[in-house]
Amino acid sequence: MKELVETIARAIVTDPEAVSVTMITKGNLEVYQIHVAPEDMGKVIGRRGRIANAIRTVVKAGALRENRRVAVDIV
Repeated sequence: MKELVETIARAIVTDPEAVSVTMITKGNLEVYQIHVAPEDMGKVIGRRGRIANAIRTVVKAGALRENRRVAVDIV
């Protein structure tokens, strides 16, 4: 799942080397935190958060197939 989040984020930004994804486990919830360069923050969030919501939707759909609970945060 971490690779999926990282691949999506790297495809969006202009500086893919600055992208890093960390996973934090809180009980049975996996939280993936996306870290990007400050100048790429707007590209990952999108207008009114549309890109961020799309990333969350894709990751949750992938997690559903594996019966896992996930969340995505952009830091």
